[in-house]
Amino acid sequence: MTGAHRIVILGAGYAGLAAAKRAARIRGARITVIDPRTEFVERVRLHQLLAGQAVPRWELRERLERKGIEFLRARATAIDTEARTVRTDTGAEIAYDSLIYALGSIADTRTVPGVAEYAHTVATPEDTARIPALTGRVAVVGGGSTGIEVAAELAEANPDLDLTLVSAEEPAAWLSDRARSHVAASLNRLGVRVRSGVKVVEVTGSGLELADGEHLDAETVLWTTGFAVPDLAAASGLAVDPRGRVLTDATLRSRSHPAVYAAGDAAVIAGPADRDLRMACATALPTGKHAATSIAATIAGNTPVPLTFRYQLQCLSLGRRDGLIQFLESDDTPTRRVLTGRPAARVKEFIVRFAASAARP
Repeated sequence: MTGAHRIVILGAGYAGLAAAKRAARIRGARITVIDPRTEFVERVRLHQLLAGQAVPRWELRERLERKGIEFLRARATAIDTEARTVRTDTGAEIAYDSLIYALGSIADTRTVPGVAEYAHTVATPEDTARIPALTGRVAVVGGGSTGIEVAAELAEANPDLDLTLVSAEEPAAWLSDRARSHVAASLNRLGVRVRSGVKVVEVTGSGLELADGEHLDAETVLWTTGFAVPDLAAASGLAVDPRGRVLTDATLRSRSHPAVYAAGDAAVIAGPADRDLRMACATALPTGKHAATSIAATIAGNTPVPLTFRYQLQCLSLGRRDGLIQFLESDDTPTRRVLTGRPAARVKEFIVRFAASAARP
C-alpha cells in the first residue's frame, strides 16, 4: 500500500471519538472526523442540562487537531461505497480507504402521532436547547433510563413543577425487584406522579391521549421513549436492520461493504448470549475503539480479532443526591445486587467522568 491510509469517521460522539483516539495510534494513517457540531457535550448529562445545570463541554477541533486528527464541521449526506467517498452538506467530498460509521441515535418522533409537532425530545444537546422554560404541568413519557433521570432531575431542581412520568411499563421494569422499588421510592419522594401500564396513542397541543380514551393534560410533553438512527447507511446501500442500523460481523466490519466499520448506537453488534448490544455509552466506547483496532490489524496484514464484551453494571441518576447501580450478569440480565442512595450517586458521577475521559482525544 502506498501513501497514507485514509480513515474517515462519521460522528463525534462517544463511539466516534473513541475510534479516533485509537486510530491516532496507527502509524501512517490520515484520520478525518466529520460532525456538524463544534462541541462535545456529554450526552449522559443531558438531564442535568435540562434542569439548568452547567455541564462539561469542549471544542472538537482543538482536541482532535492536538492529536493530528483532521476535523470537518459538516453533515455527511451520502456515502459512495464504490468510489469510497463521503459527500457533505458543505459540498466537500472526502475520500476514504476505511470508514467508521458512528452517527449514534436520535429521538424517535415518527411512531406516535403528534410527537414531532407537540412534544420535546432530549436525545441531543440541540433537542435540550429548544425546550422552553418549564412551568405548570409536565408529562415525561417513557419509563426507561432517560425518562427516569429526566423526571428525577427536574423534580429535584424544580419542586414546584407538576410532574407526571407516563410509561407503558413500570419504570425500570428491566431491572431487579430491589432496583425497581428504589426507583419508585425515589420518584415518590421527589413528588413525581407515576402513571404506568398506560399507552400514549397521540400527543396534542394540550397533553396526551391515552389508549383507554383518557386525556392527560400537560403544558409540556417531554418525549423520552424510543430511539431512531439516521437513514444515511440505508440510503447509501449498506446492509442494515429494519431500524436502519448497520449490520456488522464480529470484528465490527459491515456485512455488505468490507471497507466500512460501524460502532455505537448506529450498529447492530452481537453481544453475550446472542443478544444485540444495547444503546449506551458503555457500548459506544469499547465498540468505537474496537472498530479502529480492526482497521489497524487489517492495515498491518493481520486478521482482526472478534469483539469480546460483557456487561458489568447499569447506573441511574435520581437527582444529584441519589442514584442506583444495578450489577449485571455478562448478558445484561440483572443480579440481585444493587447500590443505592448517595454512594450510588457518587459511583455514577465517577463513571460519567470516566466515560468522558475515555472519549476525550
